[in-house]
Amino acid sequence: MRLMPITKTQPGMRLAKKIFSHDGLVLLGENVELTSRLITRLKQCGIQYIYILDPKTDDITMPEIIREETLLVALKEIRTNFRDMMDRPKRKKGVTYPYIGQTFKQMMNLIIDDLSAHKDAMIMLMNMGTVDHYLYQHSLNVCVYTTILGIAYNYSHEELMTLGMGALLHDIGKTQIPIDVLQKPGSLTPEEFIMMKNHARFGFELLKDEPNLPLIVAHCAYQHHERLDGSGYPRGIKGNEIHEYAKWIGLVDSYDAMTTNRIYRAPMLPHHAIELLYAGTGTLYEQHMVQLFRDKVAIYPIGIMVKINTGESGVVVDFNHAYPHRPIIRILNNEVGEELTVPYEIDMSKQLSIMIISVNDEQNDLPALSAKNG
Repeated sequence: MRLMPITKTQPGMRLAKKIFSHDGLVLLGENVELTSRLITRLKQCGIQYIYILDPKTDDITMPEIIREETLLVALKEIRTNFRDMMDRPKRKKGVTYPYIGQTFKQMMNLIIDDLSAHKDAMIMLMNMGTVDHYLYQHSLNVCVYTTILGIAYNYSHEELMTLGMGALLHDIGKTQIPIDVLQKPGSLTPEEFIMMKNHARFGFELLKDEPNLPLIVAHCAYQHHERLDGSGYPRGIKGNEIHEYAKWIGLVDSYDAMTTNRIYRAPMLPHHAIELLYAGTGTLYEQHMVQLFRDKVAIYPIGIMVKINTGESGVVVDFNHAYPHRPIIRILNNEVGEELTVPYEIDMSKQLSIMIISVNDEQNDLPALSAKNG
């Protein structure tokens, strides 16, 4: 299969992976033939990339590090509980909801079990194929990515539970932000931006008294926008004043915000996002955390089309765990764009003179970032 931007899909192509609705229902199944109407509808739903069937890449498969049933159950529980939180301002102050901690502990056990079965799991884009509210999908993405890092960092099961729940609930405070501000397609006014930044404090207030959640989880919500140099919010704390878990979550939160479709901008690909994270090493993020993150990210997603410095182009068929920035590429077209009768593969970890110069036939220009990231 091949990973293709929705803007480059054409009628007659067939889906290689299912498209799910926000309720976990299958909107489009595997092998469905795309029509102009379906492509338009997918664009309207915010789908940016889809997997399509392709005879020359039909042996390429995506590793399933999280079972489909786990993902769907997790999204359902996140959606249900976050919607319940949206009604919290209308309820009596001091009322707690013990089931929230219990529900998310059960969910984290499923996620940790799935990921622990794949010790070498890489962080791969999870945004394709699900039509859902950004907040719900983002919360799940950050949880899974952070848990992968926690496993690689050798945290204990108990530590992973707390870290994972902190990641899952880091943005819970956004349930208290007016929907017209949360989903505003244009730039925020100064007043709206201040309101948006309050989500970190709101999250702490929502979580700090929950009986089945460690207090650290509430602090993860409070601190995930704090930065090493004190330039973050809401309190401007820095260095060791920021909890280690919140540092991991802040790093992953930034990455997922950049690589996920937003109302106000298209998503970046992982290699662009990693470059920006590296630019913040030592000032915004801990160096050892960025380095581990880089080593665990599949920078060039499996199935994506790339062009190399020889002028040839092809599709990424696998990644190298030791060198994730140097994947294995199946060359499909020669330097003048002609389709090869017999494709061949290049392992970039062994051919160091080979460089990727563009992805999806687009130059590697970084999209402009908004202050609304995260």
